[in-house]
Amino acid sequence: MSSNSVAELLGKLPEVSRSYLEGRAIDEVECIVADLAGIARGKAMPGGKFARQPFFYLPNSIFFQTITGDWADAVADGFTEPDMTLTPDFSTATPAPWTADTTLQVIHDINDQKGDPVPFAPRNVLKRVVDLYKARGWEPIVAPEMEFYLVAPNTDPAREVEPPMGRSGRRAAARQAYSMSAVDEYGKVIDDIYDFAEVMGLEIDGILQEGGAGQIELNLRHGDPVRLADEMFFFKRMIREAALKHDTYATFMAKPIEGEPGSAMHIHHSVVDIKTGQNIFSNADGSETPAFLHFIGGMQRNLPAVVALLAPYVNSYRRYVPDFSAPINLEWGRDNRTTGLRVPVSEPSARRVENRLPGMDCNPYLGIAASLACGLVGLLEQTDPSDPFSGDAYQMQSGVPRGLGDALGLLRANTTIQQVLGEEFCRVYSAVKELEHNEFLQVISPWEREHLLLNV
Repeated sequence: MSSNSVAELLGKLPEVSRSYLEGRAIDEVECIVADLAGIARGKAMPGGKFARQPFFYLPNSIFFQTITGDWADAVADGFTEPDMTLTPDFSTATPAPWTADTTLQVIHDINDQKGDPVPFAPRNVLKRVVDLYKARGWEPIVAPEMEFYLVAPNTDPAREVEPPMGRSGRRAAARQAYSMSAVDEYGKVIDDIYDFAEVMGLEIDGILQEGGAGQIELNLRHGDPVRLADEMFFFKRMIREAALKHDTYATFMAKPIEGEPGSAMHIHHSVVDIKTGQNIFSNADGSETPAFLHFIGGMQRNLPAVVALLAPYVNSYRRYVPDFSAPINLEWGRDNRTTGLRVPVSEPSARRVENRLPGMDCNPYLGIAASLACGLVGLLEQTDPSDPFSGDAYQMQSGVPRGLGDALGLLRANTTIQQVLGEEFCRVYSAVKELEHNEFLQVISPWEREHLLLNV
């Protein structure tokens, strides 16, 4: 790599990457994008080649692949698998500190060969929704929460998932929410998560023990939706690597252990007026605005249509059961964790709505985009919500689809949400998820063999 190309590349990188590279040569650059599942796809190349190559190509079929590796090739007649153009978004460049050499990872922008954003790329879907807010003078702000499990290595899909072995020699125990000693049981993994995050320039707002055995919650600060989705994309890769370093798995599966709570990706939302910098959910006297209620109303009316994005797999729907820290309906309430939509205690400037429906298995770009889309429709249509709920919402009827097939039907039926997210994206997403669902229906479970084989 020439000295000129090195200097030019370093000048494009954020400070965290320049600091990491001080006194080092770039061995490798991972050029990555998130597919529909949120899996990192792309190419790795030597640092010298990356510095000289302004873009590269990947086939658009990476967005037609199911979680099992099959291909939804029926999404278009005469499909020829054309290349997309990927250009680096240097603002996302961050170290990959778990690698043996000096490696950077860079998220790339995705356009077709005419230069237009590929409509079914998840990061583009989120950008589209954010741009719809900005076109109306609003800036959406989000603060996501990440829940995940640390579990014992599991190489046999037929074996049940178990909690990890802690430093005490015992497996992690359940029902230990907020326990500091429970977190210390796997402190080496947590220490590496903190250390890796510092090197990567990722800010952690807090880490705590959740209610499940080996279940962790990691909170991020509030900010720009695209930037925070990028960070969650990086965090999921990094947390897995930190766990593997200590012979442990990190799983973001919605419900990995029978009888334990599922893992959520709660999203807090507020909206700021770009001109004034004020939260549009609060009046000058601190009271709630009509926009605040319309945002909630839009979520109540439209969230059923995007549950297929917030709960993208058959396992996702195992979260939505009463009394397991996950909502079963779209009631909203103030400081009420039994409702699907919660208004946390806050100052008027920080007034916000927490969407408790998304599972941690969802693609962060798509989960945030879907949630913001519902609120936006409510703002534009001035949708009134129901009365706030003050009791135990688990006693109310379920208002959430009970399976992926039903959820996909609701997405297809809501043309307004399709227009916000992009009709072509919704068509591709539905085709991929329908294929996944059909594949699952071919599998006979142990429960069926145990209870039906000789009894029916």
